[in-house]
Amino acid sequence: MTKILLLVLLIALTVLCQGCVGRLFYYPDKETYDTPARHGLPFEEVTFASKDGTRLSGWFIPAVGKPKGTVIHFHGNAQNMTAHFGFVSWLPAEGFNLFVFDYRGYGKSAGRPNRQGVFEDSVAAISYIAARKDVDQNRLLILGQSLGGTNAIAAVGMNRFTGIRAVAIESTFASYREIVRDKIGEIPIVSLFKWPLSYLLVGNSHSADQVVDKIAPLPLLLIYGDEDPIIPYRHGKKLFEKAKEPKQFWTIKGGSHTEAFLEAGSPYRAKLVSFFLESLDGKLKIPK
Repeated sequence: MTKILLLVLLIALTVLCQGCVGRLFYYPDKETYDTPARHGLPFEEVTFASKDGTRLSGWFIPAVGKPKGTVIHFHGNAQNMTAHFGFVSWLPAEGFNLFVFDYRGYGKSAGRPNRQGVFEDSVAAISYIAARKDVDQNRLLILGQSLGGTNAIAAVGMNRFTGIRAVAIESTFASYREIVRDKIGEIPIVSLFKWPLSYLLVGNSHSADQVVDKIAPLPLLLIYGDEDPIIPYRHGKKLFEKAKEPKQFWTIKGGSHTEAFLEAGSPYRAKLVSFFLESLDGKLKIPK
């Protein structure tokens, strides 16, 4: 009888939690929080198609002065690209073209977010920039934050884009199943069932830990705050262990979630620029 009750409870918990899993990863909205114009930056509003034809929206912001390279930014799971622009708005002044875009269901992009679709959107964003005639297609750089880091690792790891020269990732989770397990573990009573529930509720397709080793021989940079309340620090260490050289890991002491580049005076902005430039100039190991 006890086993039957436990089984019934597990089924009930599974049904109850299934609706929460999508909301854990995707919190899109259509509001406009910021624009490049507010930062005195000219920009081009663009649309491009994902693999299934879903129309996606983005901004292309040219570098101030002669471009050193082009950074493609993959934003986190909440709101839309306009809310995340402050993390990267400083890059054009450092001499980088910048491309930001919204996954399906975010901002002006059509459709509704789901894992396969968002993965295809991420691949499409890289392909779009790689096809633009006004950028040096052999000097592309990737910056992904939180969910965007997972999307970026999956897109680059599962495809061979010849023009990418470095990948920088901040505060992303190692796998979908592991982060769901972590979040279930925070819920009283339900936490007792976190292992079976994590397997029942979510698969691991397009998880970063499955493909992070395929980023090599591109230089990979992983950045994590050791007091991140959203993505536990150990997720970063796990990805670093699985990744191949050349790779770097930056620990932000006392750091929270995706805060490395938020403040204007952050030393990590200059460090990221150095990492990108060293990768572009061949001072780090990169594919020929």
